[in-house]
Amino acid sequence: MEKTAKHPVQTTEKTLRLVEALKNSGSCGITELADRLNMGKSAVHNHLATLEQHGYVVSEAGKYRLGLKFLDIGGYTRSQMDLYKTAESEVKQLAMETGERANLLTEEHGMGIYLYRANGNRAVDLDTYTGVRTYLHTSALGKAILATMSEERTEAILDRHGLPATTPGCVTDRDELYDELETIREDGFAVDDEERMEGLRCIAMPITSTEGNSLGAISISAPSSRMKGTRFQETIPELLSGAVNMIELNLNYS
Repeated sequence: MEKTAKHPVQTTEKTLRLVEALKNSGSCGITELADRLNMGKSAVHNHLATLEQHGYVVSEAGKYRLGLKFLDIGGYTRSQMDLYKTAESEVKQLAMETGERANLLTEEHGMGIYLYRANGNRAVDLDTYTGVRTYLHTSALGKAILATMSEERTEAILDRHGLPATTPGCVTDRDELYDELETIREDGFAVDDEERMEGLRCIAMPITSTEGNSLGAISISAPSSRMKGTRFQETIPELLSGAVNMIELNLNYS
């Protein structure tokens, strides 16, 4: 069950709406933001001026954008996570060995958060970046994480976020998803067969604690033309398995 504030502060909610609007649309003027958020222009100006005073937004030529202070906070938050500190070197190694893109994802508030990615010499440039949030059911990483969760937790996530389709191949039926999660538990890894992005395949494995609790997942993603046959069915899963083993040993016993 997700936590909901009993007495949400409206001023804080308005500020956060402004921050989200700037993230989604980039540089914006006061009038545009006021119209988009159905807020008065003076209120928008006051919120932005306060954010600018504290370094969270920057004004340029009459428009506002998010400031790099958010990067400072996000970078600090990530640097404090044992999962990131432990998995970073393994993800880099996977990228180097395969020549593809290697990824590290964790879950927060029912969404997948990319903590780190590393590119090999043949990696495809994708739309993901550190910190980006994604629906768990739309990727091999997210499905690997869901497969380690209790049915109650999975239900809570699906109730909150649903099963929106990001590509024609994306799973949007709960029963179909549950069947796939069972297969992932049996195989030990998850597959994204052009579900998140057409022409791209991905294999992911979950990272768990000694109690079996979900900590995150790592993956290798590559064009479908390079993800087939023995490489897809054996080589990549074996490399991921070795990396996960090292990460879990260091997380759970060091």
